[in-house]
Amino acid sequence: MSEAFQAFALDPQLLRAVDELEYVTPTPIQDRAIPALLAGRDVLGQAQTGTGKTAAFALPMLQSLDSAVSGVQGLVVEPTRELALQVVRAMRDLGRHRGVDVLAVYGGQSYDRQIRRLERGVHIVVGTPGRMLDLIRKGLLDLSAVRTVILDEADEMLSMGFIEDMEAILAETPATRQTALFSATMPTPIRRLAERYMRSPETIAVDPQRVTVEAIEQRYLLVNESDKLAALTRLLEVEEASRVLIFSRTKVGTAQLAEALAARGIAVEALHGDLPQIARERVMARFREGQIRLLVATDVAARGLDIEDVSHVVNFDVPLDPEAYVHRIGRTGRAGKEGIALTLLTPRERWRLREIEAYTGQPIQRTEVPSEAQVRAHRDAKFLQRMLETLTRVDSAGDALVAQLGDLGFAPEQVATAAMRLARADELAMPIEPVAPVQELTRPRSTRGGANPPNEDRPGKRRAPRGSSRDGKGRLAMDLGEEHGVRARDVVGAIAGEADIPGRAIGGIEILKDRTIVEVSTPYVEQVLGRMRRFRMRGHWATLYRID
Repeated sequence: MSEAFQAFALDPQLLRAVDELEYVTPTPIQDRAIPALLAGRDVLGQAQTGTGKTAAFALPMLQSLDSAVSGVQGLVVEPTRELALQVVRAMRDLGRHRGVDVLAVYGGQSYDRQIRRLERGVHIVVGTPGRMLDLIRKGLLDLSAVRTVILDEADEMLSMGFIEDMEAILAETPATRQTALFSATMPTPIRRLAERYMRSPETIAVDPQRVTVEAIEQRYLLVNESDKLAALTRLLEVEEASRVLIFSRTKVGTAQLAEALAARGIAVEALHGDLPQIARERVMARFREGQIRLLVATDVAARGLDIEDVSHVVNFDVPLDPEAYVHRIGRTGRAGKEGIALTLLTPRERWRLREIEAYTGQPIQRTEVPSEAQVRAHRDAKFLQRMLETLTRVDSAGDALVAQLGDLGFAPEQVATAAMRLARADELAMPIEPVAPVQELTRPRSTRGGANPPNEDRPGKRRAPRGSSRDGKGRLAMDLGEEHGVRARDVVGAIAGEADIPGRAIGGIEILKDRTIVEVSTPYVEQVLGRMRRFRMRGHWATLYRID
C-alpha cells in the first residue's frame, strides 16, 4: 500500500481503493489539495487537465460523507456531460468500498431516471450547471445538506456563459459549506467569484510548464495548408500508434476530416458538439474499448475524454493559444506511460510554435513528413511480419491448391508472388498522396523609404483598422470590447472557428472600450455575417454587424 497516501490519514476503505487503482505517488495538486480539504479549508486550485485534480477533490469529499445523514452531501459542478461522467466514474472507483451513491445529472438525458435516483437518495451529485438548476427550481434537487461544493474547470464554465448559473447554485447551498474551485486559468471573473463565495481559500497553483510532462515526445511537421491531409495519412501509416486523438479547430473541420480519412479506407470517428448525446457516448465507448483507433475531435468535445493508452495526439490544426495546446497533448503520456504529440504547422503559423514553446518551457522538435519510399518500406515491413506469423503456424490448408497450380506448370515462386499481390490488393491500391515542398516565408528588407516588411499572420500584432477599410477588406464591428476582457486572439479564434474561415482572412483588429472593429477579406464577409450575427465570447452575448 502506498505510504505516501497513508500519510494523508485517509479512511482505510479509501486507501484500499487507492491501492487497487495502483496510485503510488500523489501528484503535486493532490499533495497540496488533499490535506487542505481534509482540514476543512476552502481551496482555490489552478491546475491543467491531467494533473490528477479529480482524485485531489474526490478523496476528501468521500472521506467527509456521513452515511447516517440523508440527502445530497457533495456537489461537483462540471462544464460538460463528458467531464461529469468522467468524475462519476472516478468517484465510484475511489468510493467502491464505502457504498457511495453517485449520480450524474446533465442535459440530453431523461429527467425520469435522474428523478428516480434522487428520490431513492444519493450522496453525491455531479453535473452540468443547466440541468442542476432545472432540478433545483423544480424542487427535485435539495442542497440543504450539502457539505462540500466543487467547481471544476471554472474557466471553461465562464467561457460557456455559466458564471451566473454557478452563482445561483452556490446560493442554494448552506453558508457553512466547504468550497473548492479548480481552473486551468484564473481570469478576473473567476477570482471575483472566489472572493465572493469562498472563505480565505488556500491558493494552490501547479506550474503549467511542469504539466506538459517529459513523458510526451513533442514534434512538429512544417507543411503547406493544402498538403496537411496527405501528410497526416502518411504519418498514420508510419507511426506505431495504438490509439490516436486528432484535433481539428472547428466542428465543420472535424466532420470533413473524418469523412476524408474514411474515404481513404481509414477507420475513424468524429466527435463534435453537433452529435446527439447518445451518438457521442457511443463514439467515445468505441474509442475507449479499442473498437476504433482514430478519433477526430474539437477541443470542447474532447474536454471530458479520460482514456488510457492514447499513444498519439495529433494537432491537425494548431490550437489558438498555448493553454489549449497543453490541454490537448495532456491526453497522451498518462499514468507514467510515454506519449507522442505531433503538430501540423504551416509557415504562417511559426509564431504560434514560438508562443507554445515559451509557455511550456519545452522545445518542440521538427520532423519531416515521411517520404513515399518510407511509407512503402513500412508497408512492406508490416506485410513481411504478417507473413512470418502465418508461416510459423502449422497449417496444411491450401497445400492442395498449391499442388494443383504446380501441376499447371507454375513454379512455387510464381504462386507466392501472385498470392502476395492478392493479399495486398487493397493496400497497393491505396495511393500515397503527394506532398509539395514547403515554401518558407521570408521577410524582405526595409526599403530606403522606410517601408516596413509585412507582418506575419499574428493576431496579437494586428494593425488597428482606423479610417476607411483597406482594399479587399470589409469592416465589421461587435458590441464587446476591452471592458469585457476581449483580446485579439479571442476575436480571431471566434471568427475563424465559428465561421470556418482561414485566419489569414482576418486583418486588422481594433479593441475599443465597449466594442471591437475587425477587418475580414471581402470574399468571406457574407459567410461570417451569415454564421455569426449573434454569438458568445468570454461569457457574453455579442452581435456582429457591417460598418462600411
